[in-house]
Amino acid sequence: MITDIRLRLYLNEKDWNSMKKRDIFVAVIILLAALLVGGVGRVLEKPAHYLRITVNGDVYGIYDLKEDQEISIGDTNLCRIMDGKVRMVSAECPDQICVKTAEIFRDGSTIVCLPNRVVLEVVSEVSEEADVDAISS
Repeated sequence: MITDIRLRLYLNEKDWNSMKKRDIFVAVIILLAALLVGGVGRVLEKPAHYLRITVNGDVYGIYDLKEDQEISIGDTNLCRIMDGKVRMVSAECPDQICVKTAEIFRDGSTIVCLPNRVVLEVVSEVSEEADVDAISS
């Protein structure tokens, strides 16, 4: 309120109204740009078709997302594929973060169970080797 009064003292009414209009115009432009960027990202996104499960960095299995099934991962984890979405149903880990994680279905999405070293990753293409990121010195 005090700022409003101070600004009105320095600006006449016409300048005050045009500043509001400019602010609204800039906000609308920023909002439209954000929607455009998000929309382009969705259009360019690869469709995901497979679930790759890795345990200790080794590929445990690759499964089709079109086929509804439950997959037992060793003696520790159980995941479910249903309607093209993947969810960790149960895990023998103390924190249960992987079980509480939302369903995944987009290319590159992951669910990770750190104590059991299990990674569920949705991928668009089948490859028998796990992607490895490395930092070289």
